[in-house]
Amino acid sequence: MKRLDGKVALVTGGAQGMGASHARAIVQNGGCVVIGDVDDKRGMSLVEDLGNHARYIHLDVRINADWAGAIEYAESEFGRLNVLVNNAGVLKDAGVTDCTDAEWDLVMGINLTGAFRGIRAAVSSLARSAPSSIINVSSTAGLKGFSGFAAYGASKWGIRGLTKNAAIELAPRGIRVNSIHPGTIKTQMNDGHEISFDHVPQARAGDPSEVSNLVVFLASDESSFSTGSEFAADGGEAAGLPGTTRRTGISSLREDKPSRKVWLTSNCEPQE
Repeated sequence: MKRLDGKVALVTGGAQGMGASHARAIVQNGGCVVIGDVDDKRGMSLVEDLGNHARYIHLDVRINADWAGAIEYAESEFGRLNVLVNNAGVLKDAGVTDCTDAEWDLVMGINLTGAFRGIRAAVSSLARSAPSSIINVSSTAGLKGFSGFAAYGASKWGIRGLTKNAAIELAPRGIRVNSIHPGTIKTQMNDGHEISFDHVPQARAGDPSEVSNLVVFLASDESSFSTGSEFAADGGEAAGLPGTTRRTGISSLREDKPSRKVWLTSNCEPQE
């Protein structure tokens, strides 16, 4: 048997980047996946590549009706839903004093409120198919602060808190809820950013597949006693600074960036 035999997952923001990697890993490990995204062209292309164990549905995580349709579609196509991966997200390059209301609302609406709406929409289906798992994609920005990313950091800390509340409430219904916290991963979200890895013990960016391995573990019954917890895949970034780092020369994601843009994990189109 493969690790996810019999499991049906819904992955948001699944048309590209980490979401596409998660969807691919789920199928490779014997599961079925519904990919939810607003990028219909990429989503359909990925499904064609993954084969009969994958489906695509248009899903804007900010819209309750889209969530209801996605849950219903998963059940109608595969008979159940066992796993929800709240992966859709947006990164806005703006600090506390220059983040506009519109920018704040966009980031919070997708990253945090979108995950909340997904959990709420999926609970009944997940409970019917228990044991089930919800995997919320946070970030190392949900474990520590980053200058210049006010809305993003707040949303990722919010995901961490939402995860713990949901884990406590949903445990009696056979649903586990955990958050994963990737560091810098090689996806289009980081395109255009000059990134130093002085603050990362492994001194590199991660590959999406390295995060997907964690998703597979949390989706499987191997993690049956894990709920309400944080799992980092960050090359040791959250552990602390390497001893050779010059503290006065630490670079962050904010260094030498081009004009301000919204960089997405494919839940919306990039916005200037």
